Amino acid sequence: MASFSTALSGLNADVTAIDVIGNNLANLNTPGYKASTIDFQDLVTQSIGAGLGSTQVGFGVGTPITLRQFTQGAIQSTGGPLDAAIQGDGFFIVQSETGTEYTRGGSFEVDTNGNLTTASGQFVQGWTAVNGVLDTNTPIADITVPTGTLAPPVATTTLSANLNLDASAAAGTTFSTSIQVYDSLGTAHTVTLSFTQSGTPNQWTYSGSIPATDTTSPSTPVTGTLTFDSNGNLVTPAATDVQPVISAPGLADGANDLNITWNLWSGVTPDITQYAQDSATSAQAQNGSAAANLVSVGLANGGIVLAQYSDGTQVAVGQMAMAEIRNPESLIAAGSGNYLPSALTALPAIGTPSTGGRGTVLGGSVEASTVDLATEFTNLIIYQRAYEANAHVVTTVDQLTQDTIALIQP
Repeated sequence: MASFSTALSGLNADVTAIDVIGNNLANLNTPGYKASTIDFQDLVTQSIGAGLGSTQVGFGVGTPITLRQFTQGAIQSTGGPLDAAIQGDGFFIVQSETGTEYTRGGSFEVDTNGNLTTASGQFVQGWTAVNGVLDTNTPIADITVPTGTLAPPVATTTLSANLNLDASAAAGTTFSTSIQVYDSLGTAHTVTLSFTQSGTPNQWTYSGSIPATDTTSPSTPVTGTLTFDSNGNLVTPAATDVQPVISAPGLADGANDLNITWNLWSGVTPDITQYAQDSATSAQAQNGSAAANLVSVGLANGGIVLAQYSDGTQVAVGQMAMAEIRNPESLIAAGSGNYLPSALTALPAIGTPSTGGRGTVLGGSVEASTVDLATEFTNLIIYQRAYEANAHVVTTVDQLTQDTIALIQP
């Protein structure tokens, strides 16, 4: 009788299925984990008698095949600055001691050398900005973020001020506003913009200067005249005219000379108007900054690695890469939420998120496990009953064997 081996194959298959369920349940809270399912297949049958297959008895069940289901997991917001979740297809690319691996887990950290790594220490692959330029057309490599660095100062080269000058002001009325600018050493200087009603309707004189104490020799303020039309719009200087330049040669701190262009227009829209309202400044802007300390590093949407400095500026210092694999079911689990390609795995297509069929990356979030508690418990009961049934077959065949042996005993 083949019933012993048939029932034994069923017991082995049910044990394997229960092992898979146990692994799924153990990873119920593992970010990025993809649940596995079981595929049972029967073994070849044997024909009994001369009926050419009219009586067929199987040899049991073969070793089950495990199939990992790469379905989308729920996106859970964590608020972690270096957490990231993939919504859609694709994998993060990491480099381990054994080679390139792929993962959906999104809990990352920065090691002592400034490398972006997984929680288990694999290096996250992508692109790192070089001299402030992020080029995603180059080969991927470890992402290195600045740690404990000081952002260099940026000297101011342009400034602007959105303001209104009172059209009802009497001749000689003055109005001024101040803007803080920075030199090449990061020292702050105050630029004063002054306006005086010239006594001619719709006309004001202006001057822009830096305090004399900031330079080794007095600097000459830039001066000129603003002319408005009857609707309060700036006419001269026009947008196409040369804009005034505020110069500060020979700075006392030894920095490079300042030459700041004062933009009176934003494209074709004047920054200064003249209406019958109190003179007031509504907005100011300049493109310089002082030296700033690195405050934090985080992952933004799209897999961009952002460095935030103490002056409030944010700089993109890296970009995570993603891989699109046409048949992810062929990947082999490598532990730590990572996967290795098998001989059947299609060649990964590497690029930036949201391109080439790759999903989007959401910062401050992780993808939850796809294990469904109700489904796993239901399957656990089914496989338990199947195991009991096969065990009952074994005991029944054993009893039949004992009965058969008893028939031939003297």
